[in-house]
Amino acid sequence: MQTRLKLLPGQRGTKKLTQIYGDQLVCVRYRYDEERKKRYKTVELVIDEIPWVSSRQRVTPHRVAKTDDIVSLRVDYEENHVRTIVKNAGGHWNSTENVWTLPYRKVVEFGLEKRIVS
Repeated sequence: MQTRLKLLPGQRGTKKLTQIYGDQLVCVRYRYDEERKKRYKTVELVIDEIPWVSSRQRVTPHRVAKTDDIVSLRVDYEENHVRTIVKNAGGHWNSTENVWTLPYRKVVEFGLEKRIVS
């Protein structure tokens, strides 16, 4: 079976279904079955809605909402490899707080979120 057409609510071909399902209607699809020589009209509906926060959006004391914000990272002296990654990504050493600073987007890019200090 092959989907050839996907229509959003309000487009031609969806008006009756929009009247029936209202805001629950997500889309209308036309699917074609070559073996049976049939066309099927299907609808996608929203049947439940609850609040959800992705793990990337969760706010914890050390998380920063904006990708351009500068965050502080803890890197131990013996961790030469990590220190090199931070340096090459544009990190700077803050000697008064003994932490590395780096833009949050770079921290995410290199998977260093667990090293963020508040």
